[in-house]
Amino acid sequence: MLDRYKKVDRDWPAYERDFRELLAAWKIEETVAPELLDGGCLLCSEHEPHHCHRRLVAEHLREHWSDVKIKHLT
Repeated sequence: MLDRYKKVDRDWPAYERDFRELLAAWKIEETVAPELLDGGCLLCSEHEPHHCHRRLVAEHLREHWSDVKIKHLT
């Protein structure tokens, strides 16, 4: 999915929609314990968070877990 975005169509809205659907299907908020990520950090090589798939993961978890804090290191 990421390769298609980076190498073929560069359509971020489509990538974001597809990735969010994948996150919902995986139900990571139910299969990963919040304690496992307590104090954790999701890192990405993107300079800005606008086109970062880890941002999408963090936002998904924040929607399901009340205490997720997101801080972008730019």
